[in-house]
Amino acid sequence: MFKNYMQKSKKLAFAILSILILSTSYSYAQNTEIKLGMVLEPPHLDPSAGAAAAIDEVVYANIFEGLTRIDENGGVQPSLATSWEISNDNLTYVFNLKQGVKFHDGTDFDADDVVFSFQRAMGDDSVNAQKAIFEIIEEIRAIDANSIAILLKRPSGDFLFNIGRGDAIIVAPESADNNKTNPIGTGPYKFISWNKGAKIVLEATENYVGDEVSIDKATFVFISDPNTAIAAMLAGDLDGFPMFPAPEALEIFTKDNRFNVLVGTTEGETVLATNNKKAPFNDIRVRQAMAHAIDRNEIIEGAVFGYGTPIGSHFAPHHPYFIDKVNTYPLDLEKAKELLTEAGYPNGFKATLKLPPAPYARRSGQIIASQFREIGIELELINVEWAQWIDETFTKKDYDLTIVSHVEPFDIGIYANPDYYFQFDSEDFRAVMEQLGQTTDEGARRALAIYAQDFLARHAVNTYLFQLAKVGVWRADIEGMWANAPIEGNDLSTIAFIN
Repeated sequence: MFKNYMQKSKKLAFAILSILILSTSYSYAQNTEIKLGMVLEPPHLDPSAGAAAAIDEVVYANIFEGLTRIDENGGVQPSLATSWEISNDNLTYVFNLKQGVKFHDGTDFDADDVVFSFQRAMGDDSVNAQKAIFEIIEEIRAIDANSIAILLKRPSGDFLFNIGRGDAIIVAPESADNNKTNPIGTGPYKFISWNKGAKIVLEATENYVGDEVSIDKATFVFISDPNTAIAAMLAGDLDGFPMFPAPEALEIFTKDNRFNVLVGTTEGETVLATNNKKAPFNDIRVRQAMAHAIDRNEIIEGAVFGYGTPIGSHFAPHHPYFIDKVNTYPLDLEKAKELLTEAGYPNGFKATLKLPPAPYARRSGQIIASQFREIGIELELINVEWAQWIDETFTKKDYDLTIVSHVEPFDIGIYANPDYYFQFDSEDFRAVMEQLGQTTDEGARRALAIYAQDFLARHAVNTYLFQLAKVGVWRADIEGMWANAPIEGNDLSTIAFIN
């Protein structure tokens, strides 16, 4: 069934490609303007108040900045903090701030804005999706207008990295409440307009304190349909698609010298996420049965056309702490049926699978439904839009199963939060994560991370599928694009047209 599905998808894509190659005239934007494709439209534009990666893909390092920033290789670089000193006990950080910086509305940036931003993220009423990364802060205070001190409750090996994420952006008290619809930051680009369902436009700011950028205007265009994405690139309607949704068409682009195809890695662990508090998924035997019924290679080939790496736990294969847990539950349909029988479901059961609009999710859902049918699990596939997924699945936890890529870096700690949408509740795992957060010794951190990966695999908290590849298609006369995605974002400041 799914070989036929793949063949039909490829035939349709190649038919569209052939027509466009023969008939399209190319009209590209001027060399200071760029149009980029995105699969998902963000629900809003405040990365400190939402979990959707699409928010950061528009605003991270473009509109908003943090004290530090993450580069393409995952390294920590200065941003609004030009330098820092760390005490011998690794508990006190003193940051020296960039001077002369203004927010896009003309208000001045200083230490008080940093204190406000962190206290806002730490507060009881905070809606920050990664509020846990601020829990480690004991106190933050302004030393003077151009420096701050942060006192930690315990040492943290990830602190400088974590405050470089989109969740830790610096905002102004004058404009923070309106950042969802009118984002105002200190970055090299300012927000111009948002045509809902279509595009977001940014323009370079006049008084940015930092390196000069080459792109004057950037438009993010929302295209969730793979064939439409193919057509838009070939027609010259887009200059690039950083996360191209049609891997089945890449061969055409790689053979065309007008395009540059970049294949890299992401932090995106793609999982069949499970509502662990909801029957029958609160029974580990049911979760183990699902894990035994999965053929990852078939999913990778059918959903992302081979551009993915099998995973058996929630950890990126390119990370130095990674261990391969794929064989914890090898494909074994008879074992899966035995486990379902032991759990009281000898004839299987029915469940719903909510699928956000990303092509990898929709395709994976169809394949998994076919695989689960072999052990008696009948899935009703429910396609939802991204805002609906955020509301129903992520926020209200109204779901049985879903498929999504978790693209936050080193995010294994989300399993320590029983209120997270997986609703996995384990005191043992929370203890491991707490110890990992307090450990700075590299060897000890690696041992704890390995234990955590093994723990999640053994408990089959989710059914782990594959690591999402970063496959970008670009005009050949563009340089400075990120091949890899160690963090959510499309950093425009490094991009330029080749003259």
